[in-house]
Order: sequence, then C-alpha cells, then structure tokens
Amino acid sequence: MLATPPRYTITWEKLPDDFVLPDDPVDNINQPMLAAALTESLQLAGKLPETALTPTNYGICATVNGQVVVKAPDWAFIPHVWVDRAEVERSYTPRLQGDIPAIVLEFLSDTEGHEYSVKETYPPGKFFFYEQILQVPNYGIFDPATGALELYRLRDTGRYRLESPDSAGRFWLPEMALWLGVWQGGRENRSGYWLRWWDELGNLLLWGSERLQLEAERTEQERQRAEQERQRAEQAQRQAEQERQRAEQERQRAEQERQRAERLAAQLRAMGIKPEG
Repeated sequence: MLATPPRYTITWEKLPDDFVLPDDPVDNINQPMLAAALTESLQLAGKLPETALTPTNYGICATVNGQVVVKAPDWAFIPHVWVDRAEVERSYTPRLQGDIPAIVLEFLSDTEGHEYSVKETYPPGKFFFYEQILQVPNYGIFDPATGALELYRLRDTGRYRLESPDSAGRFWLPEMALWLGVWQGGRENRSGYWLRWWDELGNLLLWGSERLQLEAERTEQERQRAEQERQRAEQAQRQAEQERQRAEQERQRAEQERQRAERLAAQLRAMGIKPEG
C-alpha cells in the first residue's frame, strides 16, 4: 500500500455534530435517477449486503492536516459499515466507521471540471481526495449526455490510471465481482445512457421494471404454451374420435359383407347349389 506523503497528516475522525455540511443541490434531475438505478439492480440481484452502503450526494469525510474535508460523490459503494446506521446518517468516515469505498462515481453536468481536480491545497480537489486521501480503488466519471465512462483504477504506485474497457465496453471491478458499463435505453420517462452492472458471466443485473416485464413475458409464454397444449390435446382427441369412427365404419362394412355373404349362400343352397368355402 502506498505510504501517505509526509506533507499530509490524515486522521479518521467522526464529523462533529455541529459541523455544517454543504447543502448544494444536485447538478441536474438525471443524477438521482442514475444513482437510484445503480443501487436498485444491486439490491434485487442480492449483491447488496445488509452492512453495505450506497450513498448518493452524501458526505465522505477525512481530516487532512487538522482540517475536515468532506466530498459528496454522486454515487459510491461501501462494502461494509461496522457501526450502527444511526451513526452515519449525516456523513461517513472511512476506516473509523467502515471500509474505504470500493468505487466512487461522479456524473458530469453542465458545470464540469471539479471531477478532475487534482488541487492539493485546502479544500483539495475531488480527484486528489479520492486518489491520495481516501485511496479509493476505483473512480468513475460518467457523462450521461454522451455515454462516455472513464474508469480510473488505483495502481501500486498510488496513482490512478485510466483503464481500457473490454470488447463489450465494460470494466471489471474485482472488489465487487461485477462488470460496470454503459447501457442505452429508457427508465422512469428518461431515455438515454445509464450505468449498468453485469455479473461475472455477463448477465445484466435487472431493474425492478425489467423483472416485472420479464415475468409478464414468461407468464404470457406459459399461457401460450398451455393454449398450444390444449389445442394439441383437442386435436389429438378429434383424431382419436375420427379413428374410432373409421374403425366403426370398417366394422359395419365388414358386418354388411358378412350378411351379404350369408344371404348369397342361403340363396345358393335354396337353388340346390352348395356354396364353396
């Protein structure tokens, strides 16, 4: 693990109760939807442990050179929080209250630039804070307008390196055992680009609406299969009835032939002719 540079004294302290957190509004209406979609699919897939935390626009804290630094990523995944949830209602301090986030995500908006800030002086920039102070293993910057996703991974050098996606345009996150990538489509009256999860086999982690749609499609398919089975059974029954009727007709014809043969034999005997056979 990278040793903290001597010029930074980092401590992990609980945020004072009287500390005034920034109350900045989200940059645009899309950000809460993007964040909620990430969390929902994890939860529905059973990939969100009870001790995990997926904060949105929520303060993650550290004390640097005696000064409290709070950054609020648009979304983050914290694998394990080991204190009571009541203690992290306002903010979260890694190492003191739980794990370092496995990933933090920032969604670009009209006000660009702060996501890439490497400013070291107080208050430090986001890129610098995630890389050098928190040492978050994965930092993603997503542009919802274009669908561009940049994924920076912390290397052994203690610096972020821009990763290249796989052939499907996705990034493997070993800390979560999931792929992260971009998907285009609609949800909640928004059509555009979304960040989505895929499992290790490449299966998309579904949203609730998609699960309902899939279940409805399966129900309809089952109904259609049942209807087809009913029709096949009716057809088989009709065929069986037709076969029975044909057999009955053959029996009747045979009986008629027998009776004709008997009448003919009787007539021949009456004429003094012995029938052959």
